[in-house]
This record gives sequence, structure tokens and C-alpha cells, in this order.
Amino acid sequence: MGILEILGITGRGGSAEQQTATGHGDTDTVRRIVGELEALEPPRARFLAAFAYVLSRVAHADSHISEEETESMREVVQKLGHLPEAQALLVVEIAKSQARLFGGTENYLVTREFREIATATQRLELLDCIFAVAAADGSISAIEESQAGQIAKELGFTQPDYASALAAHAEHRTVLRGLRAKKHG
Repeated sequence: MGILEILGITGRGGSAEQQTATGHGDTDTVRRIVGELEALEPPRARFLAAFAYVLSRVAHADSHISEEETESMREVVQKLGHLPEAQALLVVEIAKSQARLFGGTENYLVTREFREIATATQRLELLDCIFAVAAADGSISAIEESQAGQIAKELGFTQPDYASALAAHAEHRTVLRGLRAKKHG
């Protein structure tokens, strides 16, 4: 029996009955990553799949995922997921691929699923990790900042929650760099 059968998932989205049985309406993206992580317990694999995908979402906001962003995502997934480096890299590579292929249609669905399966603390950790990944190349662009704001809303954070998390990474914001340059120029 494969992991998808254990999770009660047989086709795209599964039936309403199957979604109720598993407690979640998994997306194809999450199921694909979960399938690659069959050695892990299904709830843990689902969590890591959604977590890594959301990180990829912010990294891909500018239609390019840099090597620095990839490495940052691997470090975060490895550390918070307590995974060996090779397995963390696999999770990140699959998540990046899925973000590139299905980003427009899967972004909200995967983020919503993460919100449903994560604790408040885990969602806050993800928000901080989003900014760490966006800043991995030394700057957080306006488009990455906008994507992070959208993710924060989808995760259920208020504007003050988002602003607080963003403030911790203010030195990397390109919007502020531009303002500082005008002020000193």
C-alpha cells in the first residue's frame, strides 16, 4: 500500500468523502512531495511538503530562485524538519519544481493547507523563514515583500504581525534602500 492510499487519496483532490476521511483536501503539489517522502510519517511528510512549497513560493516571486535562496531553503527545511541534508535537498528541489510549474494555481491551496495543519508557533516560524529565504541573496525585493504579505494574510496573520516579522529583516528591504539613497543623495 502506497502513501497516497494510506492518506486516502486516489485522484486529483479526491472525493469529498476522501477529503473528509483524511481531514484535508490535499493538493497535487503536496501529494507529490509526500509521495517522495514515503519513509516519513504521513503527517510529517505533509507538513514538510507544504512548508517547503510556501518557502519556494516567496523565492519564486520574482520568477527566479537563486542558489542562495535554494541553500537557505535547504538549511531551514533540514533544521526545522530534522532531516538529513540529502532528504532536505530533495524536499526543496521538488517544492521549487512544483512552485515553477503550478505556482499560480497551487499557491493559495498549499498555503491554506499549511495553515490548517500547523500550530500558531509553526506558522510564525514559517513567516520568519519566508523573510530569511527572501533575504538570502542580500535583499528583499518589492515583489518578494508583496508575496510575503499575501502569504501572511493566507496564514491568518494581521498586518501588525506581518509588519513585526518584516521589521526583523528591514536591512534587506530594497524599498527602504531606495528611500535611504534618495535621502542621502
